[in-house]
Amino acid sequence: MAAGSPAASLTGVVLVHGTLITDALYMPFARKLCRLLGVPVHCYNRRGRGGSSAQPACYGASTEVADLAAVLRETGSSDVVAHSYGGFVALQTARTVPIRRMVTYDAAVSLSGNLTKRWRPELERSVAAGQLDDAWAHLVQGLETAGPVSRLPLGALRMLSILSARTGLGAEMRELLPTAVAEMRAVLDADAELDHFADMTTPTLMLSGGWSPAYFAETGRQLAAAVPAIELAVVAGQLHEGPIRPGNRLALTAARFLLGGTGSIPPAAARRRRLRMGR
Repeated sequence: MAAGSPAASLTGVVLVHGTLITDALYMPFARKLCRLLGVPVHCYNRRGRGGSSAQPACYGASTEVADLAAVLRETGSSDVVAHSYGGFVALQTARTVPIRRMVTYDAAVSLSGNLTKRWRPELERSVAAGQLDDAWAHLVQGLETAGPVSRLPLGALRMLSILSARTGLGAEMRELLPTAVAEMRAVLDADAELDHFADMTTPTLMLSGGWSPAYFAETGRQLAAAVPAIELAVVAGQLHEGPIRPGNRLALTAARFLLGGTGSIPPAAARRRRLRMGR
């Protein structure tokens, strides 16, 4: 980046992943951001997966905040892009840790108890009993993050869990269900009021998918109305898993904001985009 450009102080980006998955699924998205921004994009596995440390007995939001702060420090990164539970982590971190600019997508933030009804006690009981198909069904139905699939009866969702466990990704998600219990509890334990974010100064773009559960966008609207540093944009045609799906739209939207809202993408990246559009 040339000195004096809108993103002259952008030194790198840390990408924070969501629940039930690892950083591996975000690599294509990270590579797109890297090409568009011209700086390193760092992915890391949060606690309980991919060779990272296990979630400690005292696990909570403060655990994730300390971890993200350490990754920012060790990589020398200035900015954050985060998805779902990762968005919760990023917003909690920005309240106490300097972050230059930040983009979240479907951030799982609980405001005034609005996510309490998403919590299914049956999820925790099923995980404790080793009934992972039941646990997966309760998680999907409670959070509604799987689109129309989330509205299927529990019996049908259990069958889908059994079938998906035959795939590598499905099996990995089942193994990560215990971490999801702890992460959901962390979100509810950190339930906040709007004024808790009043002092946040990090310019933040909260994105939500047009086909994502409506409560994500509603949380973003409330925060954007109350906190001057936050703005909301709904991206039409995007599902909750948008950052791990093919396509360039989310990466371009995030890159423009991180570049200072000018939309000026490095020339090489802009040429690649024109070539792709011309095919």
